[in-house]
Amino acid sequence: MNKAVTPPSLPFIDLAAQRRRLGPALEEAILNVVRHGAYILGPEVEQCEAELAAFCGAKHVVSCSNGTDALSLVLMAKGVGPGQAVLCPSFTYTATAEVVARAGAVPIFVDVHEHTFDLDAEHLGAAIAKARQLGLDPVGVIPVDLFGQAADYDSIAPICEREGLWMLCDAAQSFGGTYGDKRLGTFGLATTTSFFPAKPLGCYGDGGAIFTEDDDLAAELRSLRFHGLNPDRTDHVRIGITGRLDTIQAAVLLQKLRIFPDEIEARGRIAARYSEALADVATPPPLRAGSISAWAQYTIKVRAEQRDALAASLRAQGIPTAIYYSKPVHQLAAYRHYPTAGNGLPVTEALSRQVISLPMHPYLDGETQDRIILAVRSALAGA
Repeated sequence: MNKAVTPPSLPFIDLAAQRRRLGPALEEAILNVVRHGAYILGPEVEQCEAELAAFCGAKHVVSCSNGTDALSLVLMAKGVGPGQAVLCPSFTYTATAEVVARAGAVPIFVDVHEHTFDLDAEHLGAAIAKARQLGLDPVGVIPVDLFGQAADYDSIAPICEREGLWMLCDAAQSFGGTYGDKRLGTFGLATTTSFFPAKPLGCYGDGGAIFTEDDDLAAELRSLRFHGLNPDRTDHVRIGITGRLDTIQAAVLLQKLRIFPDEIEARGRIAARYSEALADVATPPPLRAGSISAWAQYTIKVRAEQRDALAASLRAQGIPTAIYYSKPVHQLAAYRHYPTAGNGLPVTEALSRQVISLPMHPYLDGETQDRIILAVRSALAGA
């Protein structure tokens, strides 16, 4: 009797394929930094900031050490601290709320849209009321572009303007996408992103950036990321952090930027193919009309009772999955004591039991995607 052959395991994100495409130019870019030796704020950092600005149309780009520090630096510049509240979704990675709590302010968690997973502006009023009920001053909102798609800025921005709140856009998963005909990076007080290796535009370590149209904010951010130094580095004029982007990471990003538009287009084609093939067995993520998602993750919804069996079935066939997020932030041990808006977060809590992410990267060929689609359909058909 012939023993069944298990297909080879697939990568969830195939950075090796991207590395092969970049070829010797990437190695040369890294080696060039080693040759000139300017490992901190070398010439590639300034060039990377300029090319990122040109890519998305932002006036200023301030690179930094990671996406979390990018958020934190903006909060530092705004003087966020005790007695204040910042509104943010709970269906996100912990960093969004972490920076608020670490600043001494209170994150107030807001529910999200059932289908697009981003912050639901209809709940902002309840969150503002909750802050004031607790004797806190609500100062800002941090919408998150979850899984690569922009938040509903047309609904959120007017509320922020009416209530005197700043809007800090967390684009850690969405850089490269658009909201309507504008690339992400040009909305709100500022936009932050992450260059963690698994992100749509990732470096080979930690990295991040802040995008803003505000001249004064950009200057302050540049000071804060370098221990609060003034421009000529003769004095420390504010209390800052060590938050600079390494030159080698900037060199890597410059090479990846050259193929980034093509990769975003490929992600879109792959996502569209997934959605067409799975729409009758699961709930695919809808794409907002007129916008482009960076598709950091391709996340479907299934019935809560189906999810574990689906993940196990795919794992047995060498197909990895991920769950973002099995516990929303307001249910994590460190954040349970922080307030939620209104009558809780029923959509967020339901999504945490329903979502599952499939492999997504620009180098997912048709044959491999067919394998994934067939496995998902087979598993769900019997569930």
